[in-house]
Amino acid sequence: MPKIGMEPIRRAALVSATIQEIGVQGTLDVTVAQIARRAGMSPGLAHHYFGSKEQIFTAAMRHILTLYAAQVRGALLMAQCPRTRIEAIIRASFTAMSTRPEHIAAWLNFYVQARKSPETARLLAIYHRRLKSNLHHAFAQLAPARADILARGVAAMIDGLYCRHAVAGGGDISHDAVETLMHYVALALDDETPNNAPAGETS
Repeated sequence: MPKIGMEPIRRAALVSATIQEIGVQGTLDVTVAQIARRAGMSPGLAHHYFGSKEQIFTAAMRHILTLYAAQVRGALLMAQCPRTRIEAIIRASFTAMSTRPEHIAAWLNFYVQARKSPETARLLAIYHRRLKSNLHHAFAQLAPARADILARGVAAMIDGLYCRHAVAGGGDISHDAVETLMHYVALALDDETPNNAPAGETS
């Protein structure tokens, strides 16, 4: 029997090993035995704690989403206005933790898993809903009539930049992604000074 108190530690180790193994393989086509080996335990223990490979994948996705949600909450605490709330959400989406190669690989593969796993699809839906809601709340104070489409646009660009980076491989996604998204926000909110107008002059 497993030692009392070891379950949380071993479950966490299996979740971490799952993310790492998916990152190394670049696919969800990994076995429980591979995950268990990376975690330093037997396949039997892995099955004991999670029951199936799909449940391990779900736990790994939930872990990544929990880390991301914590990053967003922390960033929003420092934001002092709607515009900085938008920037905080964008920056939190591309932190060093979010852009680790194994996290990107696992995240993208969870999209594949969501096509056949109702639980994974549910977790993705929660992520999409919260991301759009956070963005919409800020945009509604800056451009109420366009808040919905702007929130959907930025949310789609966040996911899209992940996909493009995964295909291209290598390089630092964080700086370029944040710069691209902030430029989009600036254009969308029409706050750039026209080249032919002196600063501070309005039409």
